[in-house]
Amino acid sequence: MTEFEPNIIGFLCNWCSYAGADLAGTSRMKYPPNIKSIRVMCSGRVDTVFILDALKKGADGVLVAGCHPGDCHYQSGNYKTNRRIKLLKKLLGDMGVEPRRVRFEYISASEGQKFAKVVTDFVDELKKMGPNPLKTLQD
Repeated sequence: MTEFEPNIIGFLCNWCSYAGADLAGTSRMKYPPNIKSIRVMCSGRVDTVFILDALKKGADGVLVAGCHPGDCHYQSGNYKTNRRIKLLKKLLGDMGVEPRRVRFEYISASEGQKFAKVVTDFVDELKKMGPNPLKTLQD
């Protein structure tokens, strides 16, 4: 039997987090290939419906990454996302889905090392949790 490999969807802000992921790649930093990145103009653009839909369709985890506080190119998108994610985690817990399957991080364009560490840690955490229980509802 092969080891469970989690499937992660990453919503990365164009200005900071996506550039941080790019830096990790161009610097040849090692991190698991489990993440499928989606570039969004701002983490504030990530609606909770997108996250719920990704989980419903079988993602084992969702990472939303944005600019550090005070650095958002759209002024307050990252603050709104932080609040939205906290509320979503409460909802997920009420639904019987482990809230740690959703993660929000501040990652700047110069933090390729942080991006690699966040992905590595998230993959390890999801491996301990096992497959997304919503995935079995689709089968």
